[in-house]
Amino acid sequence: MNEELKTEEMTPENVQAEETVNSQAAAEAPAESMADYEEHLDDANPWNLVTKYMEEKTVLPVKIEGVVNGGVIAMVEGLRGFIPASKLSLSYVEDLETYLLKEIEVHVIDVDQANNRLVLSARDILRAKEKKARQDQIASVKVGTVMEGVVETLQNYGAFIKLENNLSGLVHVSQISQKRVKTPSDVLHEGDAVTVKVIGIKEGKISLSMKALEQAVEEVPEKVEIPKSENIGTSLGDLFKNLKL
Repeated sequence: MNEELKTEEMTPENVQAEETVNSQAAAEAPAESMADYEEHLDDANPWNLVTKYMEEKTVLPVKIEGVVNGGVIAMVEGLRGFIPASKLSLSYVEDLETYLLKEIEVHVIDVDQANNRLVLSARDILRAKEKKARQDQIASVKVGTVMEGVVETLQNYGAFIKLENNLSGLVHVSQISQKRVKTPSDVLHEGDAVTVKVIGIKEGKISLSMKALEQAVEEVPEKVEIPKSENIGTSLGDLFKNLKL
């Protein structure tokens, strides 16, 4: 019985029907065009990839694999990328060798396939992180907080105070003392240790006061002696006492 069914399944009619179904399925399947093929090639082109990274400002983790004149080398998608020394840190880098084999994050900032040029930068990423950290630190400071600091610089309009956590704030000249201060340099000097109070935070700037911590200057009332009422007036007897008629 099974052999009869198998024989029936393999008849020329069944084979032809199966081929027809397969041909229809193949016809209905979308054929890959030349444009699709070229698009795949474009995606695989490393220069197109790094150009996309530059346009989208993608953060790329890389390892420093070499030190050259004026900068360091890191590989991106198999391409040799150059990081200028000025784009490696927020401050001057005296010894580039200290970055060898170090892992950092970079952006692609220049792509020139014709000249085989790929330039990377870590500086803008570091600057963004520093700005975010500063914003978080400022957000943690509350108005009314009393802090210790050091006079950093003096201007005609006030004194900049260096606080803890690398924060800084301004004591306006009107907030230095309850006594009138013409210029900050009259009462303060760079390097002076001071105690200040946070009186305001606006747009990332910290306003400080030294005056707010001074005890209120009490005005000493002038003592005036008022004579007793009986000593104020003059009687008629006193007026005529020495009068000779």
